[in-house]
Amino acid sequence: MDIQKVGLFGIKHSNRDFTQADTWGKNQFNSSFPAGLTNFLASKKLENVYICLDKDLKIEHQKISAEQLYGIDSTSEDLFFSFESQYTPYQQLVIGTLPRVDLVTQSRNSGQVLRPIEVKLTALPDNSTYNLSEEYYGCEIVIRSDTIVYLACSIASNFKDKQKQLSKLIGNKFDNITDWADGTAVWAHITEMIVTIDKIILSVLEKQEPILLQPIWKTNGKSPKLSDNCLDAFVWSNIAFTQFFVDVARGELSSNNKITRQIRTIIWLFKMLYDFAKNGQINHHKIIDELSYNTKNDKAFAVSGRVTHRYMTCAELTKPRIEKKDIKKIILGGGQNLLSPERRFDAIIFNSPELFS
Repeated sequence: MDIQKVGLFGIKHSNRDFTQADTWGKNQFNSSFPAGLTNFLASKKLENVYICLDKDLKIEHQKISAEQLYGIDSTSEDLFFSFESQYTPYQQLVIGTLPRVDLVTQSRNSGQVLRPIEVKLTALPDNSTYNLSEEYYGCEIVIRSDTIVYLACSIASNFKDKQKQLSKLIGNKFDNITDWADGTAVWAHITEMIVTIDKIILSVLEKQEPILLQPIWKTNGKSPKLSDNCLDAFVWSNIAFTQFFVDVARGELSSNNKITRQIRTIIWLFKMLYDFAKNGQINHHKIIDELSYNTKNDKAFAVSGRVTHRYMTCAELTKPRIEKKDIKKIILGGGQNLLSPERRFDAIIFNSPELFS
């Protein structure tokens, strides 16, 4: 009998050696397991839920295959999974070093890079929805600033040889902002920035493409026990994801005059596109470092499950399609024994009711 090699379903060629324990650390597992899950869904002839945008700038759900997500058949011997890598076609769009993205799919034969994919493995329900009924469960999503750089590049790449077209969409109404780091000066223009971002994404709507893979893992309420149906995968298009945080920012504009993380993300994205229209390149380091508005820039923003629910709600969110008994078909060759989860004191207490009996 053949001994099964340690690994994840369908990941035959990658820059991670799954026989090594350090490949199963939290950060690595959170980006590699979702690829195995996506491959497993494909093997069951199931497609990922695709969150995209229609011509009225409304979120709609379609389906997207693993092949469409990766840019290549998920069972192809030519498919290479390059984790924590740069998507090199975007390098010429930026000044300085391009950040790494969670996963870049590549062709082994040609060396061509195919897709940049940011990965967010999210828990269902989160702290804001665990006390609601199942159909209202939602996932918190936390987004890195690097994701916004890739989002800006994915939009700007449509204007690579058409900067004048982008300049026309933006207009000259923002040219009088002399100090972009001055929150008071920029605040007066935020509504117009949102309107302009809407115009830009409408102009490239038919070219929207996958950018974020968001698998969900579902538990029984707040307990650490997995639901019987516990795994599924959602994919956001670059345009839908832009509209998602634009919507959130819109809701915050009327409630106060403070530049929240979501509103700051609007400014970051807009400034990146504005600079690309002017200069043909994006100085993302300068934008993120200097336009902080007294808020740490370790992450772009975080949104609770109460907010994400309305964008993700569907049959697959209420009842994920992959069952917990299938996890052993995704994590192969005893890989679970190499996992090294965080030892959290609150989790240990929660899972030790005998301490209080």
